[in-house]
Amino acid sequence: MTGSRYVVLHQEEDGGYWVECPSLPGCFSQGDTREEAFENIKEAIEAYIESLQKHGEPVPEDIIFEVMLNS
Repeated sequence: MTGSRYVVLHQEEDGGYWVECPSLPGCFSQGDTREEAFENIKEAIEAYIESLQKHGEPVPEDIIFEVMLNS
């Protein structure tokens, strides 16, 4: 798979990380380190998209969030 997807990394209070891909509902993973979490979400995204394609379902486009903060 080529391309990129926007993901959000979250740090757990007790250590480790979990990461989600907002454009693919329910697609998330975790890892003990940031690097491990990112590697795991790459695999999760690939499996998610492969499953959609296998079942003839459309692959959602990536979404980008932009937040403006007032100072």
